[in-house]
Amino acid sequence: MSAIKPKLNIQPIKNKLKPGLSRVFNLFRVLPRVLNKKEKIFFLVFFTAFLASGIYLMVSSYLGGTMVAPANGGILREGILGQPRFINPIYAASNDVDRDLVNLIYSGLFKYDSAGEIVPDLVREYSIENDGKLYNLTLKENIVFHDGEPLTADDVIFTIKTIQSPDFKSPIQAKWLDVKAEKVSQYQITITLKNAYPAFLETLCLRIMPSHIWSEVSAENFPLSSYNFKPIGSGPFQLQNITQDKGGRITSINLTKFPDYYGQLPHINQINFLFFEEEKELLRAAENNIIDALSLPSGDYKSVYNLNEYSFVIPRYFALFFNPTKSEFLTQDTIRRALNLAVNKQEIKEKILSNKGAVIESPFLLNIYSPKSTSSPGEFNLDEAKELLNKAGFVEQDGKLMKIKSAETMNFVSNLSSGSKGKTVEYLQQCLAKFSDIYPDGEISGFFGAKTKEAVIKFQEKYADEILKPSGLSSGNGVVGPSTREKLNEVCVISLAENTPFKIRITTPVDPMLQKTAELLKEQWAKIGIETEINALSITEIKQTVIKEREYETLLFGQVLGIIPDPYPFWHSGQRIYPGLNLADYKNTKVDKLLEQTRTSSDKNVLIEKMGEAENLLRADTPAIFLFNPDFIYLASSEIKGIETHIISDPSQRFAGIADWYIKTKRVLK
Repeated sequence: MSAIKPKLNIQPIKNKLKPGLSRVFNLFRVLPRVLNKKEKIFFLVFFTAFLASGIYLMVSSYLGGTMVAPANGGILREGILGQPRFINPIYAASNDVDRDLVNLIYSGLFKYDSAGEIVPDLVREYSIENDGKLYNLTLKENIVFHDGEPLTADDVIFTIKTIQSPDFKSPIQAKWLDVKAEKVSQYQITITLKNAYPAFLETLCLRIMPSHIWSEVSAENFPLSSYNFKPIGSGPFQLQNITQDKGGRITSINLTKFPDYYGQLPHINQINFLFFEEEKELLRAAENNIIDALSLPSGDYKSVYNLNEYSFVIPRYFALFFNPTKSEFLTQDTIRRALNLAVNKQEIKEKILSNKGAVIESPFLLNIYSPKSTSSPGEFNLDEAKELLNKAGFVEQDGKLMKIKSAETMNFVSNLSSGSKGKTVEYLQQCLAKFSDIYPDGEISGFFGAKTKEAVIKFQEKYADEILKPSGLSSGNGVVGPSTREKLNEVCVISLAENTPFKIRITTPVDPMLQKTAELLKEQWAKIGIETEINALSITEIKQTVIKEREYETLLFGQVLGIIPDPYPFWHSGQRIYPGLNLADYKNTKVDKLLEQTRTSSDKNVLIEKMGEAENLLRADTPAIFLFNPDFIYLASSEIKGIETHIISDPSQRFAGIADWYIKTKRVLK
């Protein structure tokens, strides 16, 4: 039997309160009539202070008990220099703009998180077996593409095999050579490597394409397909629309949050990319608040007054690679060291990078991978550079560095007279032609005729004390005998020596940062008499012709080591021939062994140790001049919050933490 709760009758209380409240309001109405002016002011001040205190206490209590938190909503407007070409993971590696879009629209087997670490993405679980040669991958289930179709092992196998096929001409094909991918089940895949290397995990950050859309497109039509601008991925953002001007140039691409994304949904609802042809237009858009964020090419830093600066570290370096197969001078260690000593890298950092980066002395970037690493800096020393060049047989003449070749072949060792002919007579005529009063005609025929005899007589009489008097002669006889030869050798060997100026050619891509760097190198080397020619070519020609054929004396270029460093492709002697990327034709068996060991261990400490040993050997050999590691600078409005800087593999990875970026805020209880 349940108890019956008595009802509380509050009506009498309300009836009593009404007259009380009425009297209070009546009191406020009559106060102005009963208070004098001074009392009114006092009362107003007191009441205002009382009211303000109450409001302050309420606000303080609210603020003290709550905190600001990200809220969903808002639009990020980013300005970009350039145009998209292929919003397609197969081709995106060739264009920064494409990579930006692909990394937001598509998702990969693995990904970089907001701390720059490689973590599973589409993969639910994985194992590595057979000494790093076998990868077993299990995909997450219930993942869908933006069109609602499921993502399965078929899509992964299709993407990998498409990249591997030479018919599709993917720029990342080389990364997938000697790799076998097989489907085990709808959500399971095995990947087998011919040779193990820890950095393959980074290769598995590959973005996956929908086979149900692309499988019917031929290799010939792949780059031409309209699907390149109607991308269907499985990433956090999906294509909303593309805007073009009358000329067909893309002016904007709008992405919107994909509601069925399997991972953490971003706070930002939409990202609008606005494309600009010129830097000044991009900067003007930022200053006029048309865009909220932008990035500029490395070495082209400019601050924008209303944007915050975020500096990301990329494990890449730029160097001047020597090619000793194309220059006799560059085969000598002494000359390469001298060229390195004559480069003021600090000046390059200040003038080219605006101090947004670091000077480097090796390609291993140990300061990035191991903060405790201390790589001693190189020394800029013009005097030592000149000394080394002098030892190598160079002298400075009229501000130009000249290689003095041996002139032993110019010595006269046999008698010459009328009727003689040959190379020795040519040398005789060249020597006599140096004296306009002796051989004004200066004809170099190689035949000892009347003109040559007359010149020899004048030469003998010019140096009569040394040539004629010892032989008891009073006049020249036109015969080049022992005393005449001795004087000719004395006055002609040096003046007739063949001097070769030190000239060097720098080949570089058409790129503002690299072209400015080449000009500064030219200016610095001119101080020790070196003549420098700059050959700027399109990046396409550099990659497809210059590097492939190794057609350069020196190449100003950049290389990226990756989040998991793998210097093997760049410095192992087995990579000297294309498609290998050993651009300096470098060979050192000790370095080879160390680089091989870096690929057989997944222990980071072992990797750093072996790279450190290889660094010491490589620096001593000077196969290149290692210049700098530029920061990637991202400028964004203070309205965009949650951006965290970290190490990234390339500029597009600035979006690795996009799920944590936000524009809108709300207050929540602590």
